[in-house]
Formats: sequence, structure tokens, C-alpha cells
Amino acid sequence: MTEAEAAIPVTQAAVEDFTKRYVASLGGTIETDGDHWEVTIPDPAGTALPTGQLTVRCGDADEVAPEEESLHPDSEFFQRILRDAAELCLAGKITIEAEHVDVELPSWLKASDVEVTATDFTPYYDRTAVVILFEVSVETVSEYQQEFLRAVAIDRRSEDSLPALAATFLELTSLAAEATPTTTQPSLDEAQVRSLLDPARDELTERIQPMIDEIREEASRAADSEVEEYRQLQQQRIKELEEHRSKLSSKIDELSEATTNADQETRVEVLKERKDAKAELADVDTELADLRDKRDRGFPAKQQEIHNRHALDVQITPLTITQVEYERGEIDIELSDGATSQRITVGYGRGIGITEMIPCSKCGAPLSSSNSIGTVKPSIQCQDCCSSR
Repeated sequence: MTEAEAAIPVTQAAVEDFTKRYVASLGGTIETDGDHWEVTIPDPAGTALPTGQLTVRCGDADEVAPEEESLHPDSEFFQRILRDAAELCLAGKITIEAEHVDVELPSWLKASDVEVTATDFTPYYDRTAVVILFEVSVETVSEYQQEFLRAVAIDRRSEDSLPALAATFLELTSLAAEATPTTTQPSLDEAQVRSLLDPARDELTERIQPMIDEIREEASRAADSEVEEYRQLQQQRIKELEEHRSKLSSKIDELSEATTNADQETRVEVLKERKDAKAELADVDTELADLRDKRDRGFPAKQQEIHNRHALDVQITPLTITQVEYERGEIDIELSDGATSQRITVGYGRGIGITEMIPCSKCGAPLSSSNSIGTVKPSIQCQDCCSSR
């Protein structure tokens, strides 16, 4: 998992696996029959979930019986399980040790032909970080509703964001992890944790901003499309009213002529019909004037109503907090391009990786995934410098 992927993939398989483990942790049982489960939760189990026997349908089925609970990533039943699990285990503490994580090599090494022949990590001191799991909800009243989980790691001392540590944390605590670290009670008090909550939220907000902007643009396009559709409907209404007005005007003229040679009885009926037509014409003129005025101003009230309906509501809610103890020190890396070997010593954190920038000895540019190491002969040089020789 890369630094940019400090997120939890919520698949159907993960949902089912998590639910089985969580029900078992409550002392419950599950009897499976295809996509139908008979779930039994004992009473009392210290949970807000309903106790007793439940019938659960797995997958996003089109039809679910009233007595069944639907279990899939977006189902209300699974969201209740997540909330219940978070409330029962709001805080914990883990220590990242050597058996939990492999040595993390930087991207500028992974993308090159230079080989790593040996590594040796020397820890100097322990550091403390806090990993906060946030639920992010993005929705509009009309169309969009997305919910996902993101983890943010913040160093307690420096308050620096540690995205690689957040990714490591999710790997260690995932359902598929081979060696899950033991969770204990955190030693940080509430005030210490709360001081890190705002930096973590700010970090997450900045990280998801491009995604929020993309959803906002999509919602704005949908709103603009709806406004244009409304404008066209109103323009069609204006055209219909103009045609109707023309017919009424012609009718009034005809009725006025008809009164000239009509007898008294007929003349009274024609005058009444003309009066009704003039009243209808006045109503049409009023509606036309109102619609034309709104059209000329761009239908501001309707635009506001539509854009309000498509406006985003973004909620970022902390679910769980985990204190993470990890080691920092130096790592010796022996590099080889075949004929020549070179040994470098750089800062390193367990679960974080290399913490220092390594410059090219020729141009001084930092090594990166887009400009990886090219050679170690006679010194470390980047791919760009090797290509230009």
C-alpha cells in the first residue's frame, strides 16, 4: 500500500469477513446457507445490535424480505455494525515491531535497475504517533451519497503527518494481515489526543479536497443542466403564451366587429364573451411579463433553489483513535549495479520508511519515483544524469 492509499477498501468479501469476526467477538454464532445467514447474538453481549436470532441476506439483493437484514458495503445493517464496533473499541495502542513489517524501500529504488544487496536498521529511539480513522460522508440532497473511511497518522511530538505510517497501520489491522499486532490500552490522555485531532482533520481535508472538488464540479454540471432544462421549459411556455395571446387578440377584434350589426340579445352575449376574452388576455399578459422578466434576469430564484439542492454536504467524523509506538533510527543500505557497490546510511522509521531526501551527487536533484537512481558508479546518480552522459 502506498502513502496515497491510506484508505480501507470495503468489498463484499471484507464486509462478510468483518461481520463474522465481529459476531464471534460478541460470543455469537453464524450458520450460513449460501447468501442466507442465521445470526445469533447472545443477550447480554454489550452491544447496541439486536440480540437473539437474525436472518441476514448477503449481497446487494433487489428484494429483501421485511424480516431480513441486508449485508453489503452500503447497507444500513453493516453501517450499524461499524458504528457498534467503533463505540466498543474507540481507542487502542499498538507497537510496530520488526516481525510486523518488512524494510520499506523508497520508490526511487523500486523503479531502478540498481539492486539492494543488504539492509541493516539500527533503532535509536521510540516515537509515538496517533492514527485516527475518519468516516467521510459526501452527499447532496438530490443525487450523490458517498461514505468511505480514511486513516490519518500524526506524530505526537512534531504533529507532522505520517501518511506511510497510516498505510502501514491499515495493512497491519486489515482482515488479511498475517501478523496483527496486539492492541492494548493507550497511555496518552484525552487532552493529548484532542490536541492532535485538529491537525489530523486538517490533513485529511487537504488530502481529499481534489476528490471533493471533482464531486462538486459534477454536482455543479448537473445543476447547470437542470437550470438549462428549466429555462427551455419556460421559454416554451413563453412561446405558448405568445401564441395564445395572439389568438385572444384576434378573437377580441372579431367580437368587436360582431357587435356592430348584431341584435340586442346577440350583442349582449358577444359583449360578455369579449369581456371574458379581455380578462383572459390580461391574465396572459401578466404571466408573460412575469416570465419575460425572470428570463431576462436568468431565473434567479429557481437557479438558487436548484444549486442549493445540488450543494455538497461534507461530514468528517472521527471513529477510532489508535496510539502507535514505532522506532526511528538509521538504515544502512548496500546498493549494487553489478560491478560496483555503494553503501549509504539514511534516516529511517519502522513502518514509515526512509525519512531523508537523497540527492543525486551530480545535479543535486532529489531521487524520486519519476527520477530514480541510475548508477552507483562512481557515486549515486539519478537516471536523468545517466541518460545525458
